[in-house]
Amino acid sequence: MSDLYWLDDGQMARLEPYFPKSHGKPRVDDRRVLSGIIFINRNGLRWRDAPKEYGPHKTLYNRWKRWSEKGVFAQIMMGLAAEHSEEKTVMIDATYLKAHRTATSMGVKKGGFGRLIGRTKGGMNTKLHAVCDSQGRPINFFVTAGQVSDYIGARALLSSLPNVDWLLGDRGYDADWFREALQDKGIRPCIPCRKSRSKPVRYDKRKYKRRNRIEIMFGRLKGWRRVATRYDRCPKVFLSAIALAATVIYWL
Repeated sequence: MSDLYWLDDGQMARLEPYFPKSHGKPRVDDRRVLSGIIFINRNGLRWRDAPKEYGPHKTLYNRWKRWSEKGVFAQIMMGLAAEHSEEKTVMIDATYLKAHRTATSMGVKKGGFGRLIGRTKGGMNTKLHAVCDSQGRPINFFVTAGQVSDYIGARALLSSLPNVDWLLGDRGYDADWFREALQDKGIRPCIPCRKSRSKPVRYDKRKYKRRNRIEIMFGRLKGWRRVATRYDRCPKVFLSAIALAATVIYWL
């Protein structure tokens, strides 16, 4: 196939510092396996449908599952993002990701933390909360069930915000506690107020227009079919798919 994806030498050099150490038997060719994993996630294929050029599909799946459970792909994205520290402005927003029936089928194992899938007007969804830099490049993610409010995502992502001057967010983040928490961190909120507020809060409308960059980022992530549609039952594996897409699109 002429449209196969292959990582180049420069990309592998940036990724290798984040690879887990190999114990005992050496790993199968990292470039071939990771290129295959990227191809599967971007095109939304079943693992068994992986092109033969990437090797046995079980090898691809086993690497994907093992590294996802260890959080390797999330660590790669956050590590590469940290190399380009933001100093001025970050943006926060959330989007819905459709859950396929394969992700919602079967019961949750005893002692598990749930699938993080919830019913909304649009059906069964997972909600992706994200923070990105002034250029619209993702810095951090958090996933919840679809019906969970934006406030929960904001609270979870608050501690990981970099030391910047401004945070841009839509009126879904207009809460006194969130504004106060940002000000305690030395960050000025640029958030429109809810219509129900008795006393309107002023914000910089010109600066707020830049918030469309995080919406563009969500659109690009959804260009990867295993991100736009959630096939994975395990939330940690699904978050790895999102982190991998963000890494390839923005940080390699």
